[in-house]
Amino acid sequence: MNAPSRLSDAIKAEIQTAYRAWLSARDFRPRRGQREMIAQIARTLTAEDDRIAVIEAGTGTGKTAAYCLAAIPIARALGRTLVISTATVALQEQVVLRDLPDLQARSGLRFDFALAKGRGRYLCLKRLDDRLRYHDGGETPLFETLGFESAGADQVGLYQRMLAAFSDRRWDGELDSWPEPIAREDWSPVTTDHRGCTNNRCSYFRQCPFFRSRNALEGTEVIVANHDLVLADLSLGGGAVLPDPEATIYVVDEAHHLPEKTQIHFSASGRLRSTALWLDGVQNLVGTMTQRFGRPDVLVHLATRLADFAGRCAEGLTALDEAVGVLDFEPRDEGLETHRFPVGQVPTELAALAATLLEPVGALSDELTHAHDLLLEVQEGKLDWERSFEAEDWVPAIGQLLTRSQALLDLIRAYALPDTPGQTQARWINRYTEDVELVSAPIEPGTLLTDAFWSRCDGAILTSATLTAVGRFDRFLERAGLNGRTALRIPSPFDFPNIARFVVPPLTSEPGDFDAHTAEVAGLLPDLVADDPGALVLFTSWRQMFAVLDRLPESLKPLLKVQGEGSKQALLAAHAEDVNAGRQSLLFGLASFAEGVDLPDDLCRHVIIVKLPFAVPDDPLDRAMAEWAEQRGRNPFYELSVPDAALKLVQACGRLIRHEGDWGRITLLDRRIVSRRYGRDLLASLPPYRLELAR
Repeated sequence: MNAPSRLSDAIKAEIQTAYRAWLSARDFRPRRGQREMIAQIARTLTAEDDRIAVIEAGTGTGKTAAYCLAAIPIARALGRTLVISTATVALQEQVVLRDLPDLQARSGLRFDFALAKGRGRYLCLKRLDDRLRYHDGGETPLFETLGFESAGADQVGLYQRMLAAFSDRRWDGELDSWPEPIAREDWSPVTTDHRGCTNNRCSYFRQCPFFRSRNALEGTEVIVANHDLVLADLSLGGGAVLPDPEATIYVVDEAHHLPEKTQIHFSASGRLRSTALWLDGVQNLVGTMTQRFGRPDVLVHLATRLADFAGRCAEGLTALDEAVGVLDFEPRDEGLETHRFPVGQVPTELAALAATLLEPVGALSDELTHAHDLLLEVQEGKLDWERSFEAEDWVPAIGQLLTRSQALLDLIRAYALPDTPGQTQARWINRYTEDVELVSAPIEPGTLLTDAFWSRCDGAILTSATLTAVGRFDRFLERAGLNGRTALRIPSPFDFPNIARFVVPPLTSEPGDFDAHTAEVAGLLPDLVADDPGALVLFTSWRQMFAVLDRLPESLKPLLKVQGEGSKQALLAAHAEDVNAGRQSLLFGLASFAEGVDLPDDLCRHVIIVKLPFAVPDDPLDRAMAEWAEQRGRNPFYELSVPDAALKLVQACGRLIRHEGDWGRITLLDRRIVSRRYGRDLLASLPPYRLELAR
């Protein structure tokens, strides 16, 4: 890295003074790893160029304080906004509610901060009003003409409470601050996306919760967001919700999630038969809109063209449906079969069929864009149509059609056009009972991140407690598009050999024999947890978790908190309540309980990992990535599968020790870690626990 040119003596002094003040106020001793992290961040963000660094900071390093103490003074001095992005709500809340207020109070740094969320987390007052205005069905409402379902009695009650709470200023319109859980089907009708929003043309603009929140971000020095919002903002060109990337320094916490989040965000999918039916609805809706506005010539011609394009799209989708019907499908789950294209390569005949859809789907999307623009002009008074006042009602409906048409176009392009260098796609088809679904996802998320993120941002620090696998950063750096960048590993300060044991008990079965392994796990669990006030049992599949539950003695079942029997937050709260009251409690969960869960002290004295967390062997994306690596002369198992499993294993083990005074044990019920050659690599990836391994 080039010698730093932006790290002035004044910035150095501010960082050092803030760090000393914070340590003194908290009565902490300086930690070597924390100091090292602060120094690395300062050097990176003030370098002449290539201001990107990757830092693995082991549990207990104090990484949140480290990156804030270093990055906030630098961002302020350089006139940049600092965006802190997390993968989980738990960490986002910790940063906003605990860490940043603590630094404000104790470090002497002066800064303001705000929490940024996507538009879909906020109430749309226009859509709420529509649901309440038209719920009684006393007339044939425009609302139903627009293709929206009227609210049921339960929804009406919920929406009335929402309106009353918002009007009385008891609620700010954010989903996360509503005092009770809201089902997705109840929330979706009263929120919107950027195409369904008329912005300052909306009659509710001044009261809009989303725009109030976004306006509050203007000039804010530190913004806390999440990876999904950052990726969504970048895919819209940057600056849509968050500041322009060129004027932003990013701290990407929980960075190990970023490549996978990128693959999900830039994937495309669509069901053929339901899309063909949707096209009929598009024609009907635009035809009705044309009638409602008095059949202006521009809309009549638009509706005629759109009907032609929609008809051609439907014909092409039917041809695609017939073509995929002769493919071989492999059963995956109940009601689901999959046909996977090796390395994502679509056969020439199928790609040619998809290519016939490029022109009509693109034209359909263009016509809907034109219709959306016309409605905005009507709303602004630039066009004088009959019932011009209805334009505000039609914008969300046409906006939804436009969003779906552009998603369809992305999918057709993925199947019709060849891959470009660095943009290899995994492609597969899911067949359900009533429909078939085409799916495409990027195999190389690093290329997307380089183009949209790293080439544009002023600087970025990517950090997590788990970024290395088998002792190396190679896997993460490749997936994140950061090969050759600075990578620093800071070990945890915890005295693991004296506070944590990693145990593999004598086992007679291996996970490949599902029935035998399940029976052995169920037989061992009662004795394993007998003396634990609180324990966490982690599975890799719903199937095995439920199979083990069925085999457990009835005496154990009242102690269980099982994923799926309530919200994650509710289960964790009930677990804590029982343990704190002196009652034994056992958490049973899958991958979402293997990270982002804070269970200190008696809340978790024992982590039991039922099976090594290798990827599901029939996952289409993972199989395509393995084939892609094999084409390049690489060993996909040792270069992809083992590093990924090592990372997940370390994350799961990390649920045990949460602070220096914590202690406990980890039990792995999978003897492959001692019987297979790759087991040595997995063991070498772990913190230095005291090992007790039965051979």
